[in-house]
Amino acid sequence: MVDSRMKAYRQRWQAVEEVERQEQRAASIATRWQQLNAILRLAIGLGLKLDQEDREGMVVHQRWARLKGAG
Repeated sequence: MVDSRMKAYRQRWQAVEEVERQEQRAASIATRWQQLNAILRLAIGLGLKLDQEDREGMVVHQRWARLKGAG
């Protein structure tokens, strides 16, 4: 009985995972961009240290944001 409930529980979470994967694949570039911005703002807001590679990525990210805003 417990085994069948555990299997059902795992199957439900696997179904949720699949829906999330499909949603991520279907997300527009604008949505993905907003998600990336939110993650970066959270990291900065939490005071997380960014290594050199992260800072370089931030420069590229900021450049893209300026270009997108100009368009």
